[in-house]
Amino acid sequence: MAMFAQRIPWFLFGLQAGAVVDRVDRKRLIVIVDLLRAIVIGLLAASIALDIVSLPIIYTAMFLLGTGETFADNARSTLVATAVPREGLGPANARLFGTQIVTNQLAGPPLGALIFAAGAALPFGADAISFVLAAMLISRVTHERPITDAEKHSVRSQVIEGLRWLASHPPVRTLVIMITAFNITFGAAFGIWVLYATERLGLSELGFGALLACTAVGGLIGSMLFGSLEKRATYATLLRIGLIFETFTHLMLALTRSYLVAGVVMVLFGVHAIVWGTTSTTVRQKSVPASLLGRVNSAHMLGSFGALALGSMLGGAIASRWGVIAPFWFAFAGSGAILLVVWRSIGYVTQQAEEG
Repeated sequence: MAMFAQRIPWFLFGLQAGAVVDRVDRKRLIVIVDLLRAIVIGLLAASIALDIVSLPIIYTAMFLLGTGETFADNARSTLVATAVPREGLGPANARLFGTQIVTNQLAGPPLGALIFAAGAALPFGADAISFVLAAMLISRVTHERPITDAEKHSVRSQVIEGLRWLASHPPVRTLVIMITAFNITFGAAFGIWVLYATERLGLSELGFGALLACTAVGGLIGSMLFGSLEKRATYATLLRIGLIFETFTHLMLALTRSYLVAGVVMVLFGVHAIVWGTTSTTVRQKSVPASLLGRVNSAHMLGSFGALALGSMLGGAIASRWGVIAPFWFAFAGSGAILLVVWRSIGYVTQQAEEG
């Protein structure tokens, strides 16, 4: 329920947040939102320290933090596009993704557990401080604010304008549809990831954590490799190879019972996830006008999160009927079918970004 409370704002406010991102100074928006999130998480820490915390308080805090994410995460992506030279967008996105992996997946969990052992409220207090530090760092970023007359129009009309642009721009529209479709199959398989690890691979809680670390290690490798890959291959080639990797990841996981094989597969999948995510983000940033980035990003994020949620529910239903392996076979067949459909259009999707 806490995770649901954190994700539901994307469905409630996602498109409107994109319009707001395109209306205001993105750097200032991130700073304000991060400071507000520091207050929310700080109050949650205080409620834990005072032993008055309750489920409604937790759900409310998560909902407010998720609301902040709809604005700040979108604004951060658009800020990269206006703060970094066009030719440096790929490496910049790769470094950001790599940093997120190190902090969120490798360093963050064990550090949080260590601090939690000293006091239940301390990790939340540390998180509040991190938001303040983030706001201070973002305030030092120099970027070029897009010229726009957005303030003259309503948020609703801006949302409609962004959706119309997306609908009338076949390459970016195809990219968003492609990501959404693949996230359904991915969500179906990895929505039951814990059950697969424990029932199919026979892993303990510690083993499951190690399996997650394999993905993070692969992602870190991918972030370091992206710069050289970008110089040696086209964006279309990187996207195609990545989708082949993802499709056969589902097949290998469906076939194996070895946690060692699964670990190697997840390292490779981690490499793919960062390279593909960096490539698709860079293509979108290079193809969408700066004044529309917030709205197009919001449509992309809404499709991605919605597809993951739908895929997770679908995977759960399939697993309950046919067992924990069935969602991986579904994901393999579904991804393969989607790949055949979009294969030729991938070159068209990346054409504008390649030419730029």
